Amino acid sequence: MENNTEMTEFISLGLTHAPELQIPFFIMFTLIYLIPLVGNMGTILLILLDSHLHTPMYFFFSNLSLVDFCYSTAVIPKVTAGFLVGDKVISYSAYAAQRFFFAALATMENFLLASMAYDHFAAVCKPLHYTTTMMTGVCACLAMGSYICGFLNASIHIQDTVSLSFCMSNLIHHFFCDVSAVTALSCSDKHVSELVLVVVASFKIFFALLIILISYLLIFITILKMHSAEGYQKALSPSASPLTTVSIFYGPTSCHSMDSDKIASVFYTMVILMLNPLVYSLKNKEVKTAFKKVVEKAKLSVGFTS
Repeated sequence: MENNTEMTEFISLGLTHAPELQIPFFIMFTLIYLIPLVGNMGTILLILLDSHLHTPMYFFFSNLSLVDFCYSTAVIPKVTAGFLVGDKVISYSAYAAQRFFFAALATMENFLLASMAYDHFAAVCKPLHYTTTMMTGVCACLAMGSYICGFLNASIHIQDTVSLSFCMSNLIHHFFCDVSAVTALSCSDKHVSELVLVVVASFKIFFALLIILISYLLIFITILKMHSAEGYQKALSPSASPLTTVSIFYGPTSCHSMDSDKIASVFYTMVILMLNPLVYSLKNKEVKTAFKKVVEKAKLSVGFTS
């Protein structure tokens, strides 16, 4: 039985072996990466520049945009390069780093969505106490807690990684170092490590999802009690974008077959990250207003300098 330190590299089999699809996939994945890159970085810059967006909701959204950007960067560039140059080899250390950041960022996204749901609950259900409930310190603690939980979860994944021994093929039947695809190559007793990962993953998802569901349930109950159409619309509109994001994030599920896993992975590692900035920018009047102001200022600046 070989020790895991003797496994120096893995080879990803990618999405397809068809040569004629390599360039189209390269173009498609490049666009999928550039859209969230521009969208998320633009959103963060927009929130920083516009004082009207210096609220708890946009504080959490800017953190979510940063996590989404890092999330996509941890996976997509390596996959895209594989389509262009055909290099689908990943070193063991690079695999460990990718797994660490993938686990950390996915957990951060879970808890940031839960923090946003709690913020909307406080805004709709406890409006008179909102400013004292969602103070700057509270928002900072919620965001920091999301990051800490992410790194703790990633540390468990890394501990699981170094405990595995590999004595089989180093061919990964996936387009990136997915946990299940790599674990399938191990000749160690995987029952304990798989149980630990399932328990940890189930807890983080259940806890975050419970907060989200309870928050939005109480929000909808409060909205239904409103008799004013204006109040109804005012309370409902801030929840539309986050609720759409939550639905997208928790929507896809991975199946047991490798091909189905690949399809699901494309969705939650790429498509979701591409949709998040679009959902918030297209559905949010404040963001669109702030963007128009920035564009107008840029036009005035260009006109003045010319």
